[in-house]
Amino acid sequence: MSKTVVIDPVTRIEGHAKISIFLNDAGDVDDARFHVVEFRGFEKFCEGRPMFEMAGITARICGICPVSHLLAAAKTGDKILAVQVPPAGEKLRRLMNLAQIIQSHTLSFFHLSSPDFLLGWDSDPAKRNVFGLMDANPDLARAGIRLRQFGQTVIELLGAKKIHAAWAVPGGVRSPLSEEGLQWIRDRLPESRQTIETALGLFKQLLDDTLKDEVDIFGKFDSLFMSLVAPDGTWEHYGGHLRFVDSQGNIVADGLREENYQDFLDEAVEPWSYLKFPYYKPLGYPDGMYRVGPLARVNVCDRMGTPDADRELQEFRQRAGGRCATSSFMYHYARLLEVLACIERIEQYVDDPDLLSSRCRAKAEINNLEGVGVSEAPRGTLFHHYNVDENGLIEKVNLIIATGQNNLAMNKTVTQIAQHYIHNNDVAEGFLNRVEAGIRNFDPCLSCSTHAIGQMPLHIDLIAPNKTIINTIYRH
Repeated sequence: MSKTVVIDPVTRIEGHAKISIFLNDAGDVDDARFHVVEFRGFEKFCEGRPMFEMAGITARICGICPVSHLLAAAKTGDKILAVQVPPAGEKLRRLMNLAQIIQSHTLSFFHLSSPDFLLGWDSDPAKRNVFGLMDANPDLARAGIRLRQFGQTVIELLGAKKIHAAWAVPGGVRSPLSEEGLQWIRDRLPESRQTIETALGLFKQLLDDTLKDEVDIFGKFDSLFMSLVAPDGTWEHYGGHLRFVDSQGNIVADGLREENYQDFLDEAVEPWSYLKFPYYKPLGYPDGMYRVGPLARVNVCDRMGTPDADRELQEFRQRAGGRCATSSFMYHYARLLEVLACIERIEQYVDDPDLLSSRCRAKAEINNLEGVGVSEAPRGTLFHHYNVDENGLIEKVNLIIATGQNNLAMNKTVTQIAQHYIHNNDVAEGFLNRVEAGIRNFDPCLSCSTHAIGQMPLHIDLIAPNKTIINTIYRH
């Protein structure tokens, strides 16, 4: 007989999701599917809009990381205008992206995931959230809030708004940083560095003490990894070229240009999810599974490019037992490592006079009818591909979103966790939280927060061999 278990409070993922778990005759797990049940339609309703509006429109795809779409759209516009962005414009764009990575990673680690690490997987779900963390460790919670505030304020100082700033445009940016804004950043950098160093130390201690099993259970498997890297192999978040490596760190493909993404990427569609399944084309579907995001960027690069982050990268790889960490649980560690690298790079930027230069935008007319832009969003590599007519009106849009590129890996992670914990049809509340945590490894952005109205439930079905639903779990 089927039954329904209602669990509160709100799940800590961004968007609506459903998980179906398929059981065999013994009540153990054969397979699990992570469904995304929302349909957005941005690619379609952008048709007919002027190319110059695309940065402002596509930033609305996400209220958590609008900067990612803002920059990818602006870079695609650069290609259509056939312009070279002035050095000041590129540096300012880079500064905003560094701030975006800081604020998004901080939200993921401190607010969404750390309650599991610090309060316990099986702790009271009514308290297993950021408010429970505030009660248990107010200093850490406060530090996380202020670190995220640092990233958001840098975005605001550049674009005049924390969210959906209409600032990056084809050809560069609208305005430079002010002297007052630059001084504010200088003043807040020491506190931000101290917070991330504390968080790194705490998480490494937890890995040594209480999180050893999670590294092996929460999505540890071989896959490819893809990200941007600089020409010399240094960690990159804005420019450079694309590289694939395997689980041993061997380079599978290098020097790839975003304009040619259709030569090495393809997307599969399954009837049970609106989220597409990108894969590495030469290996086919689903063998061409790859991961993107902080774990991929840390695995793909040869070095971080800043002194302290380089030392942390060496320790990260020692803990992983090689060049690449293959456990999805290590996404959390990689996020903290990237925040440190971002802060170090901002420390280097604050003495650059180009940040105050008014020569930050190149202007031109439509010179190409097609353009592809790529940037590293906090959650991974983001592609924008536009076709326009002679007047610059959009004829076709293709967006390859970072979360989608992790879709195959998220499904495999959920399956691995379910197979470890579910036996004899037995599902405890702590299992549901561990499944959620497996998804949170990837910090998925499943919907635009400006469109997600109401509840954001996680729905799990346990399905018997005869296809009947024997257990349904909702988290409201």
